[in-house]
Formats: sequence, structure tokens, C-alpha cells
Amino acid sequence: MRFQHSILIKQFVFVTLFLCCISCKKEVQKEIQINHSASTLLDAPPKWTKEVVWYEIAVERFHNGDTTNDPTSEDIKGSYPGFVPKGWKITPWTQDWYKDDAYFKDYKNHKDFYGNTLTKFVDKVQMRRYGGDLQGVLDKINYLDSLGVSAIYFRPLNDAPSLHKYDARNWRHIDRNFGPNPQKDIETIEKEIPDDPTTWQFTEADKLFLKVIDEFHKRNIKVILDYSWNHTGETFWAWQDVLKNQEKSKHKDWYWIDQFDNPKTPENEFKYHGWSGVHELPEIKETQKQDLSVKVNAFEGNVYSEAVKKHIFNITKRWLDPNGDGDPSDGVDGYRLDVAGEMPLNFWKDFRKQVRNINPDAYLLGEIWWEQWPDKLLNPEPFVKDTIFDAVMNYRWYRASRQFFSETPKNITSQKFIDSLQTFTHGIRKANNYAMMNYTGGFDTPRLLTSLFNNTPYKFGCKVHENPEYKIHKPDNATLETLKLLITHQHTYFGAPHIYAGDEMGMWGADDPSCRKPLIWPEYTFEDETTHPLQQKRPVDKVKFNHKLFNFYQKIIKVRKENPVLVHGEIEYITQENPEVLLYKRYSKDEEIFVIFNIGNTSTSIQLPKKKTTKFSTVFSTADFQMKENNTTILIPKRSAVILR
Repeated sequence: MRFQHSILIKQFVFVTLFLCCISCKKEVQKEIQINHSASTLLDAPPKWTKEVVWYEIAVERFHNGDTTNDPTSEDIKGSYPGFVPKGWKITPWTQDWYKDDAYFKDYKNHKDFYGNTLTKFVDKVQMRRYGGDLQGVLDKINYLDSLGVSAIYFRPLNDAPSLHKYDARNWRHIDRNFGPNPQKDIETIEKEIPDDPTTWQFTEADKLFLKVIDEFHKRNIKVILDYSWNHTGETFWAWQDVLKNQEKSKHKDWYWIDQFDNPKTPENEFKYHGWSGVHELPEIKETQKQDLSVKVNAFEGNVYSEAVKKHIFNITKRWLDPNGDGDPSDGVDGYRLDVAGEMPLNFWKDFRKQVRNINPDAYLLGEIWWEQWPDKLLNPEPFVKDTIFDAVMNYRWYRASRQFFSETPKNITSQKFIDSLQTFTHGIRKANNYAMMNYTGGFDTPRLLTSLFNNTPYKFGCKVHENPEYKIHKPDNATLETLKLLITHQHTYFGAPHIYAGDEMGMWGADDPSCRKPLIWPEYTFEDETTHPLQQKRPVDKVKFNHKLFNFYQKIIKVRKENPVLVHGEIEYITQENPEVLLYKRYSKDEEIFVIFNIGNTSTSIQLPKKKTTKFSTVFSTADFQMKENNTTILIPKRSAVILR
């Protein structure tokens, strides 16, 4: 009996172990599948990134929803030009852009960071603040939803004294003047230990930003946040410690410092690198220095200080998963990384791992712009090939598109345009090409309408003090028609379309700072633009919301959303004898859509591709057109676009 019991026990143990092994094997297989899935997610751009229509917001100029939090002279100390003029106050939202503020008179009594007297409008206007805030964004969410955009790109929101916010006081908090209680936020921040995340709290501005994220997410609108890990501002807490303690500062290895001050001498020998030579933007130190005076190149290496790297990663996690519960749905959906080509590739690889481990569906967008100013744009291929960025801001696409549709600075044929587009995508994976942000202009470029209105090279000679011939007044109707052609191409080409807030309203403006006018909301009455910064004659321009243009943007966004082949489909260019005609097909296994442009100044007939059925239906057109000869030929008017299914 005892023997039989022993056999039964052995059999039980054997069966149990066998079942455990099967279970373990299943778990191992499951884990392998999960890891394979995670690896795939780490490598590929998120699916949603090719489906969205981007909308870029610079909060300070978007909408002032709460006048109680407007910046004071104390809030802007530390920004360019390095002093606050006597009588400073925020500028009325509806003021003529080029008209002097009263406090401009005090500029003659001061010099800027570099010892220069401020005489040019482009320098004086840097002190302007208009009071835009996150409540203003909340107030306009329904407007954005009605436009049809599905992803928001916020220019930096970190606490900073400037209008642009790239000169951070700290990276961990939303700007005090973007929230409802700036003074309370200052008190909260002062209680924290900046490099100890266990002491960090959420300020009132932080909490309001979390509400903004939630409200956008309720409408299925994604949100990404802009950061520059390349530099800080002069008021940044670590930099202030370096200034105070010099070689004794524990943060001295965070920055590129050439020479510390010798306290035994009356002179200040302290020397350091500012980003691109900009005094108020001390640059974070890398393991190797790039000579940007020659050109920008992708380079290996990393951030020099492990402490600053750890700090950056803590900030990154803070906004990806704000409540720290492992569910990133309450956080931002990714990051746009400023001057990304000027930071080392190994840092970006580490940064990507950090981000995607927190949120495998997060988007990483690099600002890969100039290789050599003003002619050569940087090839993004090194930045997207080794799981670094999902995509870049597609400046190359816009420069070529602008040259084809508006002949600026000289015209190119449709075949030359096609050759350029194919060159840009060569060597880059399809998934990354489809995830590109097709960028027409924004906070650092002339407004789209003004860019198309002027026959100048891309972003060169686009400020009136550099080029007195540059047209700063309201663009004409012909330019509006050109804009519609380019936007139609943007929404029918692969990659995600981008809109700079205000372009859909019909805003115009020269390069920075005049691309940063406050938005022209329809409920406001604006002063006419009558002033010229060089005291030249100019037209008197009414500043009003353009409802017809807004409706055009609504329609073309809807066309893209209702025709998934424009998002996911392949592209085939169909060669034309007429160099002013562009024809391409977006297609999938089940669908074909033809997009046709006539950029010439006369109507033209175009032979359509022969299909089994010759019946075409109209998806969209910018002008009336005629179908002829049993639907095999289209007579398309001058300067117009047609989309056919």
C-alpha cells in the first residue's frame, strides 16, 4: 500500500512538472512574442503619425484666455535684449504690427547682451508679449476640432522669460504665465530641488496643461511637445549655479565652458559657448564639439554629463506618463526635438529607448534643417535609419514644392519637381517617409502666404531690414490661388500635412519675428496695417479673418480623411509633355485617385490614363473644369487642381 502510494506521488510530481514545463514554454513563447512586438514598435514610426493633420501652436501668440496671468516685467527678465525698458507692458492684441510700442523710446538708453543699441524693429519687438495662455487654447479647442486637425505640435511650453521659450528657466514646468496663478507657481518651484524629481510638484500651469492634453485626447487629437536639449537659458537653475560657483559648481560639466573667472582679478574671464553664438542660450556639452561655423553633420558621441542626461530623461518621463502609473494615455504623444542635427546620434538613440519604453506609440520628430546656410538643406537619412527619429520636419519637400507652384526664386518643371521628390525619399524607409511632417512654414520662417508672395530663395533675404524690397503687405489673390494649389498637393501627397496656426486664417508676415504676429480671431477688430518699419510707403491693409480660406482648409482636410488611399496608398507619377502639368496617382489594391495640377497661365487639355472603365468622379477641384471625349480627356483651367476617382 505504501509502495503504491509512493508510485502515485511520483506520477503526480511528474505530471505536475510536465504541465509546468508546458506552461513555462507558453510563457516564454508569449514573452518572445511580446519582445518581438516591442522591438517592432521601437523600430517603426507609430501608425497614427501618417494619418494626422498637424497644427502648430505658439501659445504666447495664440489666444489670451486669461488676462489675470499676463506677464509682468519681472517675468521677462533674462530674455533678449538683457534689460526691461522703462514703461514696459504687454502689447494690445489688435495693434498694427509694425507700430512702435510706447516703451520703445527707452531703448536708446540701453545696450543689448552684445553691446549693441537697439535701432531695428526686428530687435525692438523681441520684448513684446501679448498674454497668450493655455486657457486661450482651451477656449479654441472647438475651433480646432471644426477645422479638422488631428494632432497639435506645441512650440516650447517650458518655463522661460522669452516669447519663444527656448531659453528655459527650467525644463520640468510649464511656463508660469501660461497657467492661472503665476505667483503660486513661483512659490511651488522655489520649494523643489531642481535635480531631485522626488521633490517635484505639479504647478497650476502644469495641471492646466494636463487638462489641455485630456481635452484634446477626448477629441482624438494627439499632442506633442517641443524641447531643446541642446541649450538652456541664462536663467536656468543649473547655469545660475555655474555663474555663482564657477569651478566649484557641481553642474560645471553640463555646459561648454572655455574658461572660468579668476576671482583674484578685477576682470571677468568667464567664457562659454552659446548656441550658434547666441549669448543667452548656453549650450549643453557633448563628448565631442561640432564646428557649426563650417556645416552641420550627423556625428557620434553623447551628452558629456550623465547627470544632465538623467535630468533630461526625468523630464521626458514626466510628460509622457504624468501620474507615473505605467499608462501613458494621460501624457503627451511624443516630442519634437529642436536643433536635433546639432546633438550626437548616440544620445538620440538612448533618448529613443527611454521614450519608447514609456510609451511604445510615442512619436519622435527631429528638426533636421540646414547643413550649410543658405543653400544646402541637411539630408535626414542618418537621423531616421538607425531607430533614432521616426521622421523629420520635411523642409526639403516644402522648398521644392514652393519652387514648382510659385516659381520662387526660379521656376522648375514638373519633371524636375518629381525628380526632387524621388531624391528626397531615396534611402529612407517607406514607413519613415510616410511619417514625415510636411512642413510649409512656422515660427522660424516667413508665413506661407508671404513666402509665396516674394520671389526670394527659401528663408533667405526674408526680413525687410535685410532686403528692403521684400513685400510685407497683404499678398494678392494670385498668391492665394497658389497657396491653394500647394495645400492641395500637401494633402494628397504621402506624409502628414502641417498647418502653422493662422495660415488657415489668411495671415501674412515676413520671417521671424514678423511670422509671430498674434492670431487674427474673427471676433476681434484689428487696427489696419499702415506702418512700414523702414518708413517706406505701403498699402493700407485690413487685418481680418479669411473665412473663405478657412473653408478651403476644412474641405481639403476632409478630402484627405475621407480617402484613406491618400494616407496609406502608393504613389505613381505620370509623365506629362507639358512641363506645367503635374499628374500623379495614389493607389491601393482596391482604389485609385488621380491628382492633377495645371500651374500654367492658360487652360490645357490632359489625356487621362486609360482604365477598364472610363468613368471618373470628382473628389475635389479648385476651379470648374470640363471632361471631354468620353471621360478620357480633361480640360483644366489655368492655375488649378483637380482630384478624380
